Amino acid sequence: MSKPELAAVVLAGGRATRMGGVDKPLLEIGGRTILARVLERIAQPGMPVVLNANENPGRFAAFGLPAVADAMADYPGPLAGILAGLDWAAATTTADVLLSVPGDCPFIPMDLADRLLAVRAAARTPFACAASGGWTHPVIGLWPLAMREPLRQALLDGERKIDRFTGRFGCAAAEWPIGACDPFFNVNTPEELAEAERLAPLVDAGASN
Repeated sequence: MSKPELAAVVLAGGRATRMGGVDKPLLEIGGRTILARVLERIAQPGMPVVLNANENPGRFAAFGLPAVADAMADYPGPLAGILAGLDWAAATTTADVLLSVPGDCPFIPMDLADRLLAVRAAARTPFACAASGGWTHPVIGLWPLAMREPLRQALLDGERKIDRFTGRFGCAAAEWPIGACDPFFNVNTPEELAEAERLAPLVDAGASN
C-alpha cells in the first residue's frame, strides 16, 4: 500500500480564556513562538499546511500560511477546525489524509506523522491519534479526507467530542514515552507557559525525543 499524501492543519481558533484571551500560538518560549516550534516539528517536504484561525487571521500573516475559520459559528470546538482543514485540503491540495495538531503544543515529536501513519496502517483503522502517559490526545491525529461529510453531519447533529466521533469508525493510538517532558505538553495557563520556558532548553537539546 502506498503512503498516503498528507496535509496538515494547526488549530489556532480557540478563545484561550485561561490565558486571558491572548493568542497562545504567538506566545514565545525560549525566544521563539509556540507556532514556529509547532510548524518546525511537523514539517515535511511538500506538505501543505493551513492555520485554523478565527477572527482576524491576519495576525498570523508573518508565517505566510493560508488561514481558514471554523466550519461552524460560535466556537463549537476543535472538530469544527478540523473540518475546516479537511475542506481546505479537499479544495486546494491532492492530500488523502489531514494531520491535525494544536497550536499550543510546543514540543510535538518530530516523528509524529510517520508514527501515526504506521499505527493507522497496522490497525487498519481510518483514524489515528497520539497518546502518552496513559492518555490519548484525540486532537492530535490523522483524518481521512473521505470522512469529511460524516464529520460535517456529526457536527450538525451536535457532536462535539473528537474521540466519540472517531470511535464510531475506529481510531488507533500511537504511544510516545515521556522523557524530559510529555511531548504533548500544551500551554493553557500562565503557569504552564512558565513551565514550558523551563522545559524548552531540555527539549531543544534533544532530551525528550
